[in-house]
Amino acid sequence: RLKAPGAADGEAARAGRAPARNVPLEKTAGPGAAGEERMTDTLTERRRGRPVGQDLRRRAVAAVLEKRMTGRAAALLFEVGETSVWRWIRRYRRRGHLRDDPKSGGPSRTEPERERIFRLLEERPDLSVRALQRALAAEGLVFGTTTLHRFLKRHGLQRGRRLAWRRKPAPNAAARS
Repeated sequence: RLKAPGAADGEAARAGRAPARNVPLEKTAGPGAAGEERMTDTLTERRRGRPVGQDLRRRAVAAVLEKRMTGRAAALLFEVGETSVWRWIRRYRRRGHLRDDPKSGGPSRTEPERERIFRLLEERPDLSVRALQRALAAEGLVFGTTTLHRFLKRHGLQRGRRLAWRRKPAPNAAARS
């Protein structure tokens, strides 16, 4: 049987303390087992900056609006930022839902020109990214260096030590196809 030592997260949040994080789990002795062992595993922790699901948002907002919990206590309980809890409450009061706003962004401008970019790299394998940018500009295509870096990375192209381009398998190429 595994248990985290100390108070439960809910108790810590109601008391205004942060819940224990990365606390080593203890393996308590079961029937017939002698003594106690320490496991090297730790409690999993949600990474900072990661999106939060609708269900967690709903529960955090309900804790504040229905159960009269403070925003800080709800943030500690659900391991999210207090500012996020208040933003979700404001969104729920104004709009009646907790969905995210639509994100900006659009299709890649470089993808329609991929054959032209590959042709330039085959003709002149010693091109740097800036030289590739200038060569494309000479053909009437204007892209930023960061855009070209992203394109090359997406297609598994990496600079070799001798200024030549070499093809590497893209990390998620199979998932994109």
